[in-house]
Amino acid sequence: MARRQTEWEAHLARLTGCTRCAGVQGPPVVGAVAGARIYLMGQAPGPRERELGRPFAWSAGKTLFRWFATVGVDEAHFRAAVYMGAVIRCFPGKSPGKQGDRKPGRSEVLACRDHFEAEFRLLRPALVVPVGRLAIEQFLPCPRLDAVVGQSFPLTRQGHAFTGIPLPHPSGLSRWLQSQAGKRLLGQALELIARHPAWVATFGNRV
Repeated sequence: MARRQTEWEAHLARLTGCTRCAGVQGPPVVGAVAGARIYLMGQAPGPRERELGRPFAWSAGKTLFRWFATVGVDEAHFRAAVYMGAVIRCFPGKSPGKQGDRKPGRSEVLACRDHFEAEFRLLRPALVVPVGRLAIEQFLPCPRLDAVVGQSFPLTRQGHAFTGIPLPHPSGLSRWLQSQAGKRLLGQALELIARHPAWVATFGNRV
């Protein structure tokens, strides 16, 4: 137990002190919960998340937590029980000439991957919830959102079996979320999450 705690603290120190990517704006943002059985992976923090030091701390987060409220879990309880990571942990900056934040580049994704791999080895989560296409693609092919959202996937990583249940990104710019099909598949995904044994063990049966 003491060795595991030392490894956990060493990981968090490496993560919060990471400066390996020159094109992003730190410091890294992390929602660390020791011993979490559920792991949520977003794409990258935005400028407000960077300022506040919390994942999903602004408009997209408000939408995300409204989703989880529909299955009986409010933001405070979610943050206290679920490890919230991301494909990259620093703000990538604004997208030049476009609305929204810049999508992380391949080299940035690869540079940040070992943080996730360390977390996965230490936590061995039973349920992983990738949010948005880039996060989903870290676990399974995502030719389009309606091919994966609303489904549960048995997955294996580092020899550890777990369940992946993808969600769309809760961006206000998403047209997919505004469609009837998107809303239906989102509802199906949330129901699958709420009925997963790791969710029930963490929050109780609330649906």
